[in-house]
Amino acid sequence: MSDVLVRGENLKKYFPINEGILHRPAGYVRAVDGVSFHVRRGETLGLVGESGCGKTTTGRVILRLLEPTSGKVYFRDKDVFALGRGDLRHLRREMQIVFQDPYASLNPRMTVADIVGEPLEVHGVAGGKKKEARVCELLEVVGLEARHARRYPHEFSGGQRQRIGVARALALNPKLIICDEPVSALDVSIQSQVINLLLDLQAEYGLTYVFISHDLSVIRHISDRVGIMYLGKLVEMADVEGIYLNHKHPYTEALLSAIPVPDVRRDRHRIVLNGDVPSPANPPPGCSFHTRCPYVMEECRRVAPPFVDVGGGHFVACHLQGHA
Repeated sequence: MSDVLVRGENLKKYFPINEGILHRPAGYVRAVDGVSFHVRRGETLGLVGESGCGKTTTGRVILRLLEPTSGKVYFRDKDVFALGRGDLRHLRREMQIVFQDPYASLNPRMTVADIVGEPLEVHGVAGGKKKEARVCELLEVVGLEARHARRYPHEFSGGQRQRIGVARALALNPKLIICDEPVSALDVSIQSQVINLLLDLQAEYGLTYVFISHDLSVIRHISDRVGIMYLGKLVEMADVEGIYLNHKHPYTEALLSAIPVPDVRRDRHRIVLNGDVPSPANPPPGCSFHTRCPYVMEECRRVAPPFVDVGGGHFVACHLQGHA
């Protein structure tokens, strides 16, 4: 797969639950529990699921902002987790992130020029007049003006702040950008503007995105392929049409049934899942979804289904597919 830019193999991230005076681990929260994937150059892989499913943790482990418990991530066939400090620093120029909260992700004590220009200085790309010119260029690319460089974050709206965050991510000409719910904190009218900006930038610069969201409508608009996560695992992955028109997993079916539709006269069958999401510190045996699945079988309670290709690059982890 020469066109693959980044791939993960059996990626796991467990967080210890420390107890007692000595803070010894009494258990682990399995935030990411055996995730495998690949992202081709120039495409957008959407990761979607309920809060706490592990999608944000997956994105941060890819960038090595969090150290993995086990597994591998390869960027252009380089083992990201095996790189030393110097090589990792160089790699960070090619892998960037746009954070969820445009208010918390920008330093309120720094001007926009300092925020966007900081990566250029840290990596020795540009300084002085060259840095100023590059900052002005980046601001104009994301739909702001050069004069905005002298202002502070509190002088901007949420949508403008997120554009500043995008400009910062673009500063080093990255190949991969992790978009961690970049529009969830914005008004609906502004969300579409930021999404269209990201699509325009992708077309112009050949960017590759991992787009994390809980909004299936947004995911459908921006993604080429979609991965559905539940309790730290991928339960289904396919191209957009495969997920939205030919989904295979009961959890995907329930998520899609919850998407609001503008026509109130249209008949729709809403699937309401019983119970709560199990604790990632104590996941159920067998299929992680069996405690809420309307189609549960005895096999589901005992054996974890493998994540397999059921045809045409459509992957699913569900015993139902073996009984279809």
